[in-house]
Amino acid sequence: MAAVDSFHLLYREISRSCGGYLETLAVVGALYTASRAVILLRDCCVLVRVHFLPRMIPGRKLRQTYGDWAVVYGASEPVAQAYAEELAQHGLSIIFVTYGRSNIADFVANLSQSHGVETILVHADLGWDKAASKVVVEALRGKDVGFLVNCVDEACTSPRVLVEISEQSLMEVTANNVVGATLLTRLVLPGMLERGRGAVVNISSAPCCMPTPGRVMLSAATGYLDQFSRSLHLEYSARGIFAQSLLPFQVASSSQRPASSTEGWLAPTPQVYVRHAISTLGVSNRTTGYWPHTLLYGLMRCIPEWTWVLGWRVFIG
Repeated sequence: MAAVDSFHLLYREISRSCGGYLETLAVVGALYTASRAVILLRDCCVLVRVHFLPRMIPGRKLRQTYGDWAVVYGASEPVAQAYAEELAQHGLSIIFVTYGRSNIADFVANLSQSHGVETILVHADLGWDKAASKVVVEALRGKDVGFLVNCVDEACTSPRVLVEISEQSLMEVTANNVVGATLLTRLVLPGMLERGRGAVVNISSAPCCMPTPGRVMLSAATGYLDQFSRSLHLEYSARGIFAQSLLPFQVASSSQRPASSTEGWLAPTPQVYVRHAISTLGVSNRTTGYWPHTLLYGLMRCIPEWTWVLGWRVFIG
């Protein structure tokens, strides 16, 4: 009985001495909870403003807003082709710039016939051939180019550790996704600045937001495009140029994953993704472009980086 009395006495003394600290901790906990609630509310408002409100408002006339022509780089990629088709539906003529041995002549011809717009196909290895820029400049001559779409090469999306990637592949990824996209932007930008209007859309990938083991080149290349877009927007937004960084997660038509087996709510077709993404143009300069992917991005931010590393180590055994 004495032991019990001693315990209760000790508990009362500890409670009396720690009462002030407990109240402080309660206040800190309440403030933290309130701050998280405010952040959640803010994110919900941003989600509605970027992804839902623009789709409720009658469509803008992109041709009158930005110009008559668009340049699409990396046009062999399904998302880039879907973006070109969406722009053609708005009446924009398209200049396709491809690198390597990409053959999209049939797609270009069908696009012109289906939508009644002009199309030009230019083969130019901007990352390798110094003379290639002259071909692009000649194609741009006299045209009201108001759109530039750069799309990341899907060749770097398959999971491989860095030492397994050949030197040639490393050089190609860097040349096509970094050098080529930057140089083409440099070629198109003067005309946009002269007219005081234009849009540069860089389609990269969500893995650039967090280091991803097994996708070093994808993270690096898309990270460059992401930062390039953000800096470009800050540098030229006051002069009428809107630069947007699109950060999609999986899109169903990935060449590594056929659409028939992956299409769904979280893996939209390129056409569905682009219809959502193009509605965010002029609204957000950095977005996933597709609201379910924005939810995934929010979830990804909550996951510690070490869990990605642990998951990769388990995956490779």
